[in-house]
Amino acid sequence: MLIQIAHLYASACLGIAFFQVALIAGAPLGAYTQGGRHTGALPTSGRAIAAVSIPLVLLQGLAILSAAGFPGLGWPRWTGWAALALSVVTAVLNAITPSEKERAVWSPITIVLAGMAAYVMIVSG
Repeated sequence: MLIQIAHLYASACLGIAFFQVALIAGAPLGAYTQGGRHTGALPTSGRAIAAVSIPLVLLQGLAILSAAGFPGLGWPRWTGWAALALSVVTAVLNAITPSEKERAVWSPITIVLAGMAAYVMIVSG
């Protein structure tokens, strides 16, 4: 079950990366990200933030896969803890965002992701 949870976490991270790509491409989803300051497409600065998010979220997914023992990764254990910490921070930020839409969509998703990361890190001991 450990590797399945890690796979689910990594798959969700991939989905989040695709959401960031959509933001960069100009999708009118600004109300669902970055505090909802922009209701349509993000400005250049917001798109740059989305671009920085992509490698971070992908590395998080790989770190949790590695912590679960996915063959061929073998990353240091601290990377999984860093991914967990970032997941918790993201969940908190999404829970307190002023954007109702962002909070409604991303808060439950990021809370579940943080829980999955915690499960992997605790069970994989």
